[in-house]
Amino acid sequence: MRKQIVHTVEDIASFKKSLLRWTEDFDEIVWLDSNEHNHSYASFDVLVAVDGLTGISTDSFNAFNDLKEYQSQVNDWILGYLSYDLKNDVEDLVSQNFDGLDFPELYFFQPKKIIQIKGSEITFLYMNLVADEIQKDFETILVIDGAPPAHHEKKERPSIRMRIFKDEYFEKLERILGHIHHGDIYEVNFCQEFYCEGLDLNPLSIYERLNEISKPPFATFMKVWDKYVLCASPERFLKKEGNKIISQPIKGTAARSHNPDEDEALKKKLGKDEKERSENVMIVDLVRNDLSKNALKGTVQVEELCKIYSFPQVHQMISTISCEVGDDENPVDIIRSCFPMGSMTGAPKVSAMKVIEEVESFKRSVYSGAVGYFTPDGDFDFNVVIRSILYNSTNKYLSYAVGGAITAKSDPEKEYLECLLKAKAMRQVLEEL
Repeated sequence: MRKQIVHTVEDIASFKKSLLRWTEDFDEIVWLDSNEHNHSYASFDVLVAVDGLTGISTDSFNAFNDLKEYQSQVNDWILGYLSYDLKNDVEDLVSQNFDGLDFPELYFFQPKKIIQIKGSEITFLYMNLVADEIQKDFETILVIDGAPPAHHEKKERPSIRMRIFKDEYFEKLERILGHIHHGDIYEVNFCQEFYCEGLDLNPLSIYERLNEISKPPFATFMKVWDKYVLCASPERFLKKEGNKIISQPIKGTAARSHNPDEDEALKKKLGKDEKERSENVMIVDLVRNDLSKNALKGTVQVEELCKIYSFPQVHQMISTISCEVGDDENPVDIIRSCFPMGSMTGAPKVSAMKVIEEVESFKRSVYSGAVGYFTPDGDFDFNVVIRSILYNSTNKYLSYAVGGAITAKSDPEKEYLECLLKAKAMRQVLEEL
């Protein structure tokens, strides 16, 4: 059972910064920030959960069944991540590429303390065993200095390396196009890794700067002991709200311009781009098929098709697909039916994932997986882990990956440049260290 107390704060921006600093002392943290994007399916401005009472950490073998059992037994809020490599639990697949991060393939915990921000209201949802700490925590947060710590000494700039270089990228892309021309697949999301070794850093400061640059609707700071997910995602994977399921895949990216007229022209060009639209429509069809596995007959619908949304660094093409499910559908089963998300695999999904394992040079881990939560009522909301930095503080290994959809119409040079555009925010943050 949880005790709920609501406080109202006038200077919500200052409180939010202090709240994030308050989390630093905990070993398990999930911070979800909508950055005031008022999209139609937003549930809160900020949700933060800390201090696990129970948890589940596992590899991919039987992972969804284990999660299903845990979620049913706890019957409470649980927060965590699903790594991309849970594909091996869903299908007869493997992950044998290099893994420098060494993250569990699934991790969730039941937090003792949850705090939500919506408008000027701060809702504390504390388990009864710590409910007497609500007022003390609220007063502590109010007086915390939310400013990032000053950097008194200039550290050596991190050496960011590429797991594959440009020539090898083009060679692998030609192999993918060969699969497409032979009819094995018709779209695949091909990703590459950038990494640093021996890097000692403050993950929270990195997250704050990354979020400041990108201001995405599905930002995440997650800490699981020595492992961190610093996420500036613009994409929702899947949300359950009562009997309604919503998916909002992204396919289609264009750079922004500081010149308003040029920026508007870039936005309109993206909206009319035949290749980008075809990529998006392919994934919409894949999502419709995934949702139909659990949907009530005739309820799958496309609410928005290829709509352009603008973010600080890029314009994105986003579609919204929804359906209705019956009361007897298990929430974990719904996620399993759609996992991994089509926007990060390609189509047909299983064939695309086999090609991904063949051509990529790293284990994706949490990248292109999902971070999110389940509520006691069985609702859930998960993002897509893209535009993100993953960090293991014990082995001091940092990784970020980017990719793009490859189709028969792909231009290798343009695909490569799109990857560099998507990597820009992460690289900028790290070069500012």
